[in-house]
Amino acid sequence: MKPISHTSPASLQDIVSCLSDYDPNALTVAQGQQVIGQFVQAVKATEYVAIRSALNRVLAGDIHSTINVPAHDNSAMDGYAFHSDELNGAADQLRLRIVGSIQAGSLFDGAVGRGECVRIMTGAAMPTGCDTVVPQEFTQTDDHNAEYVTLLADCVAPGANRRLAGEDLSVGQIALQGGKILRPADLGLLASLGIPEVSVRRRLRVAFFSTGDELRSVGQALDPGCVYDSNRYTLYGMLTRLGCDVIDMGVVNDHPAALEAALRSGCENADAVITSGGVSVGVADYTKQSMAALGEVLFWKIGMRPGRPMAFGSLLSNGKRALLFGLPGNPVAVMVSFYFFVRSALLQMSGATQPALPMLRVKSESSIRKRPGRTEYQRGIVAPGADGVWSVRLTGEQGSGILRSMSDANCIIVLGHEQDNVVAGDTVEVVLFEGLI
Repeated sequence: MKPISHTSPASLQDIVSCLSDYDPNALTVAQGQQVIGQFVQAVKATEYVAIRSALNRVLAGDIHSTINVPAHDNSAMDGYAFHSDELNGAADQLRLRIVGSIQAGSLFDGAVGRGECVRIMTGAAMPTGCDTVVPQEFTQTDDHNAEYVTLLADCVAPGANRRLAGEDLSVGQIALQGGKILRPADLGLLASLGIPEVSVRRRLRVAFFSTGDELRSVGQALDPGCVYDSNRYTLYGMLTRLGCDVIDMGVVNDHPAALEAALRSGCENADAVITSGGVSVGVADYTKQSMAALGEVLFWKIGMRPGRPMAFGSLLSNGKRALLFGLPGNPVAVMVSFYFFVRSALLQMSGATQPALPMLRVKSESSIRKRPGRTEYQRGIVAPGADGVWSVRLTGEQGSGILRSMSDANCIIVLGHEQDNVVAGDTVEVVLFEGLI
């Protein structure tokens, strides 16, 4: 699909008109991801937070270093600092006079001349005129004359064990790029620059609800023919891990007025609305009608398993606009659709720069039936064998309603659109759950 150039956000119809072979009743996973990726725009609002509160937040702009880190050349070892010229033409041993000692956090203000060295601790600034440190374990001192230290001339190379000023970061260098999701190491990096607070994108607000007269919330009596709603709890967990502010709107009955009211409320109070159920072709599936009445929404049948029906677009209510993701109702299909469609869109909305989900290639322990023409997501457990080679096995029955298959799994096996049957021993691609934010 060719990128679209717009001075204002592209409409969904603009985008799909540029998609070759677009068929809403036979859409590939890749095509759906392309449409969503071109339609989604990042939120603009930012706020300043203390670095202790910045974990998992999206950095709003580049951070430039205002200092050199480290500020001085310094020692990487406890030992003795001297100039590497002393090694030129030295015999088997080199004997140096100790003219001082320096600890980390202080400077040596004396002169270090020919045949001299300074006792130095790890992290201490290198004395003027010194460029090499010999670790203390490679030296000997004379018990009768503690002013001298002896080392083997070939035990250290010129310039060894010296960290250079600005080796980590130099003045003006970009320390962190805008769009980065801040991790623990990033907080430490900010602290090393003396930065107490940073500008981050505001958190996304995401509203979600389940549809269906048969659904009951946890704590309610389970009437005959009814089931407990699990989708809101998995969605809550996935959205929380993404760092979103969540609005749980509960279960909405299959009634046009109730569905429209819920969609309007979600639209007016959130950046995105996620529904589960009601986007297939059931007689009581009024969700599609309500969605279409409130905005620009596409209804897709995607070539994937589990999951097939999906709605995507935007809602408009009382001047407020929100993205819409209408997911299928089966529990596993909800999670798979979220991971491979919604997750990346929400990260894009949050302003995060994101690489593609990392795919690992491992050996399949069993055969897997697969027909070309759709992408399949199997639930697996990946682990190293006795030989140290990593392999993956299925969790058992793979039905889209078997939520235990996701609970037992630590990865999703991704079988591509054109892939055929897998034979035991074949290499397959997996996405680790712990690789998902």
